[in-house]
Amino acid sequence: MIVALKLSLSQSWAGYAILGQDLGMSMSEVHAAIRRLVESQLYDVESNHVRRRRLFEFVIHGLPVVYPARPKDVTRGVPTAWAAPVLANTPLAEIAKGDDLPPVWSDPDGQVRGREVEPLYFSAPAASKKDPELYALLALVDAVRFGRARERKMAEQELEKRLVPHGSS
Repeated sequence: MIVALKLSLSQSWAGYAILGQDLGMSMSEVHAAIRRLVESQLYDVESNHVRRRRLFEFVIHGLPVVYPARPKDVTRGVPTAWAAPVLANTPLAEIAKGDDLPPVWSDPDGQVRGREVEPLYFSAPAASKKDPELYALLALVDAVRFGRARERKMAEQELEKRLVPHGSS
C-alpha cells in the first residue's frame, strides 16, 4: 500500500531502486509490491500509473478490513491520523484533542508522546520524514483504518481530493 501511495504522488516512473530508496525497501520488495498492485488492478503497467479511483475505493472500503489498526501502548513518535499536520488544523483535531493521547507511529526521534499505532509498513515513519505529501496520505489512511465516523469521513474527503483529482481515473 505504501508503494501505491508513493506512486500516486509521482508523475513519472522513477524505477525500482529509487522507489525502494525513498521508501526504505529493497528493489525486490518494490518489484513484488508493484506486481501485487498490477494483479489487484490498482496499477496500470502500460501507462505506469496508479489507478487512482480504484486505489481510493480500496483504501476506503478494503484497507480497514485488510490492515486494521488499534492504538496500543504509550510511546514517543510521529503523529498520525487526526494528530498529523494534514488534519491538525481542522475542527476534528480540536474535538479529538480532548479524547486521549494522540495516535503516533513509534519513532526514537519522535517528539510527540502518544498511543502507538502500527504503520502500514515499518519504514513509513522514515519515508514520511523525506516526503511530506506521502506523510499526509499515510496519516489520512490511518484515520480511515482506525478512526471513528467523524475522523473517517474527514479523512475520506481529503483523500479523495488528493488521490482522485477532478477528471482523473
